[in-house]
Formats: sequence, C-alpha cells, structure tokens
Amino acid sequence: MAWLVLFVSAALETVWATALGASDGFTVPGPTALFAVTIVVSLVAFGYVLQHIPISTAYAVWTGTGAALTVLWGMATGAEPVTFLRLLFIAGIVGCVVGLKLVPARPVAPAPEPGTSTAPQQSPRA
Repeated sequence: MAWLVLFVSAALETVWATALGASDGFTVPGPTALFAVTIVVSLVAFGYVLQHIPISTAYAVWTGTGAALTVLWGMATGAEPVTFLRLLFIAGIVGCVVGLKLVPARPVAPAPEPGTSTAPQQSPRA
C-alpha cells in the first residue's frame, strides 16, 4: 500500500510543479489553487509513506518519478522537445526507480539500550 501511495504522491508532485509554473508567481488563481491543494495532499501522502519505507529510498523514488513524469508531461503538451536522448535519460530514471523498488531494504539494527556501551568487549587478561 505504501508503494502505491508513494507513486500517487509522486504523480501529484508533477501536478503541483506544473501548476506552480502556470501560476505565474501565484497571480493566476486557478493554477495557484491547484498548486496549493496538490502540494498539501502530496506531502501528507509522502509523510505516510515515510512511516513504511526508508526515507533514502522513498525520497529518491518520489523525486525521480516526479521528475520523469514532469518531463513527460512537458513533452506531451509540447512545452519540451521530444528527442531520443531525453527519452533515453527518462528511461534511465525509471530504471533506477524500479531498481530501488526491487532491491530489498536492509533491516535496521535496533538502537542500544540507554546506558550500555557500543564498544566491543575485551576479554580479561590472565
């Protein structure tokens, strides 16, 4: 469930980034309102995700997916040129995002008890 929410949050990042650009410095009401709503929902969803997925992985996936979708949206609307190299690099971002999803996270070691030493114990000399 957290992964689905992460991808929805990343898609909303694309919406708010695009709306931010269209808001013309927050002077156009429609895009400004869309920006405000989608950034709040996106960040609340991302906050939920961070309770389930390590931040290092979640943030990389969130920003990578959002960036790739934003460029693809720009290409689809004609704001960005469609070139082989752009598509290749977007495929690279997507490949990295998929790789981060497929690589299992290493379990986190429990924190030491308060008042205990984390230094290795030395054996007494005879």
